[in-house]
Parts: sequence; structure tokens; C-alpha cells
Amino acid sequence: MSKIRVLVADTSAYGRFTTVRYLGSEPDMAVVAQAADPAEVAGLVAELRPDVVSLWLDTEGDPGFGGLKRVLGLGSAVVAMAPRTPEGEAILARARGLGAADTVTRPVRSFGMHEVLAELAEKLRRAALGLGPVAALAAVNAARVVRRGPLHRLVVIGASTGGPGALREVISHLPKDLPAGVLVVQHMPLTSTQVLAESLALRSEMPVRLAAAGDVLVTGEVLVAPGGRHLTLSPEGQVRLEDGPPVNHVRPAVDVTLIAAAATHGERAVGVILTGMGYDGREGARALKLAGGYVIAQDQATSVIYGMPRSVVEAGLADKVAPLDRVPEEIRWALERSNGHRR
Repeated sequence: MSKIRVLVADTSAYGRFTTVRYLGSEPDMAVVAQAADPAEVAGLVAELRPDVVSLWLDTEGDPGFGGLKRVLGLGSAVVAMAPRTPEGEAILARARGLGAADTVTRPVRSFGMHEVLAELAEKLRRAALGLGPVAALAAVNAARVVRRGPLHRLVVIGASTGGPGALREVISHLPKDLPAGVLVVQHMPLTSTQVLAESLALRSEMPVRLAAAGDVLVTGEVLVAPGGRHLTLSPEGQVRLEDGPPVNHVRPAVDVTLIAAAATHGERAVGVILTGMGYDGREGARALKLAGGYVIAQDQATSVIYGMPRSVVEAGLADKVAPLDRVPEEIRWALERSNGHRR
């Protein structure tokens, strides 16, 4: 499969460096050029014909918007970025009006940059495929049939820093006949979790969508917890979205969903803790173990940040510690275990 060819245009040296480094580490992307001067962008696009352009806009006037118009005139898809300020939001609203495929806001300070770059990468993928903000999810899921059988087993996957890439690896290798429903809890804001769901849907053999209050968990479907709300479960297995205070400084919190899964599914639940900073997921794993469930933790070597998995491992709560590429197989085995099979 050919890589997505990306051109990065950013007046900030730090912005260019971090963006190029992050996108260059994505296995399905290749940065073909970078530009510091917006006036250079159209010429590079005409010469190199990238699939998509990441374009930083920090002013309402030219040359930024002039560059955007010229690039769009050449037929290239553009994902525009601007500061996370009221002025930046206004800039991006204008960019969307001119035809930018999607937009991303970047914090004024460097905190949270990894999550922003993960969001940018997903939106660049979607733009390169010519899919709009809603079409990506609808087009892919429409081709898949949800097995509406009763949900007997449940998999809860939690992640934070480095999670989007790890989730793509895991979800893309789970079979369409997985005998369980899957809940994904990723530390991200709402707009980013919508993009994450769309990205996972492009790679999954199962339908993937953002969870909504009242959803009934079914076998063979992946639900992504929306950013900004905790995801819990009713005794009947319906999704509940709650606006309670952050847990472990985050919302949604993996602990909240795992504790709910322990109460509703007990030994029929599998918890998976992937890369991430902090210790969210540890107490949920503890609750799941007490209820007879099974816990898998990503290993240190393949984690971007070995915080969340480490907290579970060091607390003695992991039944299996596995490299990322082995996690899908471990999930399948854990589900067979909960069905009475032994390895």
C-alpha cells in the first residue's frame, strides 16, 4: 500500500519540527517537503503533487490565505491549523469556508502537542481519502453488518499518549467475528474522539462509531467513548455518559469504564491497558481482577509512554504483558478463556 504523501507548511520552526517528526514516524505517511514561507507552498504543491497539505494559518490576511487559495486551486486537499484561541477559531472557520477539508487547533503552549498531532494525522488521512467529517464513518460502517446477538463478553481498551497509533494496530487485527463487544477509552477531547472513531472504522473489520447515551452493547461492534464524558454501563448493558468530575485528572477515564465493566460482566470481561502517561486503568484493572476478569497490559518496549501499563504491571494486576503486535491475539485467547477454553 502506497504511503500518504504530505507537505507540511508552518511559519513556526518548532511547529514544523514537531509536525514533520510525528508524521514521519507514522508508517502510512511520508513527508515529501516542508515550507516555512506560505508563499512557497503553491510552488511546492505544483511540483510535488502531495496527497494532502498541512497548512498553518496564524493571521487573517495574506500570505496565509493567499497560499490556501492557490493550493486549493491546484486540487490538493488541505488540513488547516491555527492557534487555539478565539482568533484562531475565526481563522479556521474562514478556511473551512474557502474549502479546507478539515481543521485543527494547536495550543499556544507545547502541552498536549502529542494529542494534537495525533488528531492532525487522522484528519490528514481522512482528507487524503477524500472523506468528509461524517462520510468516513458512514461509508465504511454501511458495508458491515452488525451481529445483533446478545452481548456475552466485553473487551475494554484504554489508552492515552501514543494511543491512537496503538489502537489502530489492535483494532485493525481483530476479526469481524470477534465474540465480544469492544469499548475504547482514549484520553482525547470530543472532536478528536470523533476523528479517532472514523480512523479506526477505516481499518476495522467490525463497525466502529462514537458511543452515545442509551446505546446497547452488541457483539461485533466497537464503541469509542466520546471525549469529555465518562462512559459507564447500566445493569442491562446500556451505555451511560456522565459529566462527573475528572478521575485521574481525565475524562473519560479508563478506571470508570473498567469498574463498570467489572460490575456488569465480571469474568466475561477483558481489560486491555495500552500506552499512556499516568496510572489511569490501574484501579479499574483491580476491580476487574476481583470480579474474575482478565487483564492484558502492553509491554514497555512497544509503548510510547510506559505509564498506564506499568502501573498495572507493578501492581501485579496483569495476567499477560504483551508487545503491541501480540495484543490482538491475546484478546482472542482471553475471550476463548472466558468461554471455557484453556491454552
